[in-house]
Amino acid sequence: MHIRGDHAELVVGGRLDVRSAADARTVLHTAVDDGVGDLVLDLSELDSWDATGLGVIMGVHRRAGRCGRRLVLRDVPPQMQRLLVATRLHRILSIEGGIGVESLPRV
Repeated sequence: MHIRGDHAELVVGGRLDVRSAADARTVLHTAVDDGVGDLVLDLSELDSWDATGLGVIMGVHRRAGRCGRRLVLRDVPPQMQRLLVATRLHRILSIEGGIGVESLPRV
């Protein structure tokens, strides 16, 4: 897993899973704490996430809200969009451009 960027926009790549969750949480929480305004997470390079990785994203979402910021997900890969829809988290998280549920391929 890799995260690059600053306190306003970060690109998350690789796998966000139980092995990388602690490091990701530290980097993302620091970005939330050190910035103002929206925090954009570009997920275009993210290969996969598991329940722990999704939990990290939700924790960052909550922390951003407590800091008066908004977490925005950008370029969410289709397989991860399906998971957000299945868990109904697409209704809670801010997703740039939204999720076109009807356009998602069925599995």
